[in-house]
Amino acid sequence: MAKKRQPQKAKPLKDEKPLTLGDMINQDLFNQLKNRQQELKAEEARKAEEEEKRKREERRLKEKNKSFAELLDESGMNWKEFK
Repeated sequence: MAKKRQPQKAKPLKDEKPLTLGDMINQDLFNQLKNRQQELKAEEARKAEEEEKRKREERRLKEKNKSFAELLDESGMNWKEFK
């Protein structure tokens, strides 16, 4: 008995890659957008650092202005042991 031949599937000549946004827009515009993205990330990091610095300074000033009673209440030491 003869084997039946299965029809060969047509192979694509080139890989069909999906079209990306980078392929659709001008390279200069793409570079400008990438640069802007980096600038925004740097600005966000700078703002976060400034906010942290402001909070540290605020905590320091609050600690500096505490009364002796407040400092004594927050102390973890048991003062009765040292009498």
